[in-house]
Amino acid sequence: MRLVIARCSVDYAGRLTAHLPSAPRLILVKADGSVSIHADDRAYKPLNWMSPPCTLKEGDDSVWTVVNKAGEKLIITMEEILHDSSHELGVDPGLIKDGVEAHLQELLADRIETLGEGYSLIRREYPTAIGPVDILCRDADGATVAVEIKRRGEIDGVEQLTRYLDLLNRDPLLAPVKGVFAAQEIKPQARVLATDRGIGCLVLDYDALRGIEDDKLRLF
Repeated sequence: MRLVIARCSVDYAGRLTAHLPSAPRLILVKADGSVSIHADDRAYKPLNWMSPPCTLKEGDDSVWTVVNKAGEKLIITMEEILHDSSHELGVDPGLIKDGVEAHLQELLADRIETLGEGYSLIRREYPTAIGPVDILCRDADGATVAVEIKRRGEIDGVEQLTRYLDLLNRDPLLAPVKGVFAAQEIKPQARVLATDRGIGCLVLDYDALRGIEDDKLRLF
């Protein structure tokens, strides 16, 4: 990861345009290629960003240009660099889910047909370079499907699944890979973002899944 603190202005050109006037900001350049611009007045959400896959070109005129596969551009004009350092973080072990999310993953993998008729499980916790995918499976047509499971489905969960899909779709043995965002509750903003990115949404009924499990274990 590269950390740059600089006085800069930022312009975004894509489906819409946006401008950030000159100010001191933190720029994160991650190993997956993503670039995000942060201020000091909010928690984790960046002011602007470019998700991978994308490329960063540092011009001789102190202008950084980040371009994604759709041709959208994030242009960062550097006025003064106050700090520039790089750190090797290695492979992250991933978030350890709480008991409910872990149990939802187990139940859904056990009853994979909840996703649709003809689905078959490939593996739970499918390993990738950026963390494990909760469930990897195939649909009735044999297409690969990656499933991200949350107790509460919010935008960051959709972003996480998007990163997995970008990576998995680079594997010719798996591609094309579709995504399903599954949660007990999916926030409207997360559903809109998922739909915009072609990701399916599934609301999980934890009690019903537990009931299915109980029925399966009952002898008579």
